[in-house]
Amino acid sequence: MRGPLPVSVEDIRAAAHRIAGRVVETPIVSSASLGEIAGVPVWLKLEHRQTTGSFKLRGATNAAASLSPAERARGVVAASTGNHGRALAHAAKAQGMAATICMSRLVPANKVSEIRRLGADVHIVGRSQDEAQEEVDRLVREQGFVMVPPFDHPAVVAGQGTLGLEIVDALPETTTVLVPLSGGGLAAGVAAAIKGVNPKTRVIGLTMERGAAMKASLDAGRPVQVEEVRSLADSLGGVIGLDNRVTFTMCQALLDEVVLLTEAEIAAGMRHAYACEREIVEGAGAVGIAALLAGKISSGGPVVAILSGRNVDMEQHRRVINGEGTAFTEDGP
Repeated sequence: MRGPLPVSVEDIRAAAHRIAGRVVETPIVSSASLGEIAGVPVWLKLEHRQTTGSFKLRGATNAAASLSPAERARGVVAASTGNHGRALAHAAKAQGMAATICMSRLVPANKVSEIRRLGADVHIVGRSQDEAQEEVDRLVREQGFVMVPPFDHPAVVAGQGTLGLEIVDALPETTTVLVPLSGGGLAAGVAAAIKGVNPKTRVIGLTMERGAAMKASLDAGRPVQVEEVRSLADSLGGVIGLDNRVTFTMCQALLDEVVLLTEAEIAAGMRHAYACEREIVEGAGAVGIAALLAGKISSGGPVVAILSGRNVDMEQHRRVINGEGTAFTEDGP
């Protein structure tokens, strides 16, 4: 029999109290256009309107606020595909801490420049999250920094789960929640929050076909390596870690389904968000809309899709909206 999961709904409620006033309680709005397509009410959780442009601020803020004074004095470090780095840089600056963010060369330039603008020290290393993580491990070992992982950490997961509490508090009648899935911090936290209140609510993880590490790991029954490739949903890239201690177990226990999306479907989600919902979202933030448009979601009642981030390169967004560059090859768009 499975023991208690690493993060409970009580942990998430404590995180909500800890980060209150430090993050935005983002709106939930009805989508008439998607409701017509799905045949049930569809609501959009506008988390891309969070202060740093993504949900990552919740977990980073909770983790930073949980550190001891001695740990804060040492400074924090993390590997990131962009949004966690921006969130941790913001949270660290707000609490007077130094932050160092390590990223691979696959991270879009707009995300790198914003992290630098927030005052963090940036290290660009290699072409994978594994290589960026190796740099983090070196800095922890040699400089004494405190590592705040992008997803596989109880305080980070609990912080992300506060988004789930906002959904069930606002719309307790929700039948299905669509959540972007990468390393599993958001999916694990949201699922723990929602199922901790209403176990019958379905939580579906959404990710891209190319390089979907959590999906491959769930299929294998254990964390596995995948090749990192470019995608419109760049924030969903990266590995989950072969020594994953938190998110794999939680996603395995709590997610009802994982749905894969093509690059063309993700691009369609971004275009719909812009044209019909008047929202600018990055590829990872559009996967809920993409899944509904593609007919890959079946629900007997109200659906909530989480729009997780807006930190897209605007030239890339322009190309997608105009029907250009909707897929990536190994060498580029």
